[in-house]
Amino acid sequence: MLDQASPLRPKPGASDDERVIKLAVLAVGGQGGGVLADWITDVAERNGYIAQSTSVAGVAQRTGATIYYIEMARDTGRLPVFALSPSQGDVDILIAAELMEAGRAIIRGFVTPERTTLITSSHRIAAVSEKIEPGDGRASSEKVHATAQAAARRFIAFDMEKIAADNGTMISASLLGALAGSDALPFTRESYEQAIGAGGRGVGPSLAAFGAAYDRARGVAAAPAGEKAAAEPAVAQPRPTGRVSGPETLLKGWQELAARVASLPEPSRDMAERGLKKVVDYQDIAYGGEYLDRLDTAIALDNAERGYALSIAAAKHLANAMCYDDMIRVADLKTRSTRDKRVRKEVGVKEGSVLQVTEYFHPRIEEFCGTLPAGLGSYIENRPKLAAFLDRRINRGRHIRTDSLTGFAMLWFIGGLRRWRRRLLRHRVEVEHLERWYDLALGKAREDYALGVEILNCRRLIKGYSDTYARAQSKFDRVLSALPMLKGREDAADWIRRLREAALKDENGDMLDGALKTVATLNEGAAR
Repeated sequence: MLDQASPLRPKPGASDDERVIKLAVLAVGGQGGGVLADWITDVAERNGYIAQSTSVAGVAQRTGATIYYIEMARDTGRLPVFALSPSQGDVDILIAAELMEAGRAIIRGFVTPERTTLITSSHRIAAVSEKIEPGDGRASSEKVHATAQAAARRFIAFDMEKIAADNGTMISASLLGALAGSDALPFTRESYEQAIGAGGRGVGPSLAAFGAAYDRARGVAAAPAGEKAAAEPAVAQPRPTGRVSGPETLLKGWQELAARVASLPEPSRDMAERGLKKVVDYQDIAYGGEYLDRLDTAIALDNAERGYALSIAAAKHLANAMCYDDMIRVADLKTRSTRDKRVRKEVGVKEGSVLQVTEYFHPRIEEFCGTLPAGLGSYIENRPKLAAFLDRRINRGRHIRTDSLTGFAMLWFIGGLRRWRRRLLRHRVEVEHLERWYDLALGKAREDYALGVEILNCRRLIKGYSDTYARAQSKFDRVLSALPMLKGREDAADWIRRLREAALKDENGDMLDGALKTVATLNEGAAR
């Protein structure tokens, strides 16, 4: 959102010469907050101001941003008294390098409607608190935008990270451009550009990002295609179907599967296409055929009056259930060339530099038996003494260097076992579990459509690998254990949904325990 309100107002009783301008920058490591603070200080000094810059370090890994605090006043020959850190209700300009940092600044009282110009990039970086929740822990971006509109005197937000990335530089350059374009400081554009040029490194890309952000802040450039004002919620757009290439025999099989998806009811088609791509990438064309065969069973029970909710849920969760995480999947993903490219890009490895990658594995006897032929794996698991003997030799952490020939070849071999996956114990166990869950959901849907949909959605509880997977499956079983207690109730679907949401709220399952106790009391009350 762009707000072209008037520039900074002086505090009552202070002349322009005496006024101290107070500016805070909130950024985490790698976003160039220190460089941005240096640039702003340089700009102020170039224009006859005395400026002081301090920083209050935050904690790494998204639990807190570093606050770079700058105070400046016109040089009148008298040395002003500057503070070392910002105070609540006493900040003229606040710059946040990410949307949720702007929200945290508002909560801390640094943003006030009578005084503060709030400048933030609208992109998101998930916080630790959002990542650790088993379900969807993402905070609402729309709420932050609405709160910022009310809390700040001026609010300027757009995707400054994308502008920086498009120009091959850090977000600090586009943040500076937004500050300059806002006219919140009484300095010319040339002063900012001179400060960037004085750095001597990466000047070209930084100036390009600065200029693009400057224009966006002033409303000169239109928003890029598909991007609306930052305060508006994004509308999901269908993903374009990418081109598929490969051997002619495989292409023919893929085209036959794609034709089956195209014949499905339109509301379920998009999710079915996504699910099919995931399943085929996970295993092969034949596995994609199995996926569509199972999906057809749900679609046969559905109709347009119900919005095909059952079919959409089946398309999504069938694909996830068929693409379970095992040692083969993990090894396959870690040895793909696309992963190497992604890691190099994220780390910022320069061309010609050597990248060393160490993978950590901690297999248990369950994972080991799961990668064995079904008969042999069952033989070991059914003999506790033998399983314990092998577990003492297997169950320990291993560090594998995938930049070495030996380490890469080891994982590449394990990943190559996927061609025999259908014969392995883990696949047999997963298929049996999938069929019990799927048959239960479709059977209930014939009696109670909404309940069938909610049982399908319970599959999202199962995720992860090793111990995480075991805990997730335990929660799944505990949620569905409530079905007998809910038999015949019109609100059975609502209760299963509440139990699932409770299971997703915390890792230990304490909220789920409380919700199950509540369900147990429903029949007690009815009996009385």
